[in-house]
Amino acid sequence: MTVSATPRFTRRILLSIAVLALGGVLVSSVSLYHHYGTSATSYCDIGEDFNCDIVNRSTYSTVGGVPVALIGVVGYLATLILATASRSKAEVPAVLAIASLAGLAFALYLTYIEGFVLAAWCILCLSSLALIFSIAVLSSTLWLHSIRRAG
Repeated sequence: MTVSATPRFTRRILLSIAVLALGGVLVSSVSLYHHYGTSATSYCDIGEDFNCDIVNRSTYSTVGGVPVALIGVVGYLATLILATASRSKAEVPAVLAIASLAGLAFALYLTYIEGFVLAAWCILCLSSLALIFSIAVLSSTLWLHSIRRAG
């Protein structure tokens, strides 16, 4: 399937995924900047329950020494590339759905850590959760649509 032969529905879904992924790159980049910051940030210090510094500088903010925010930047960039430059490939809907569902599972795990271990919420993290949830829903819809069209 070529880009010009891509149905309108598919193009709209991929455009929406690309916009959401761009938002994810932005949110994750800001989070990564603050992860390495040395001073307290005030934009997300909203009382005891909302504090990005607590979350973003906790022991849970890295996986194997790699900041979770960097994993987010890379994941959202890969999603952006799949939804734009690689969109004409037949396997893209499946790859987007599987990758975004894995990203959503990871984000839900991190949200659990925020709420039940750290007892602090990060607005950036919750924004990223909303973005990956939306991407997962759209990607899964696109994948199901592509399966129906093929069958």
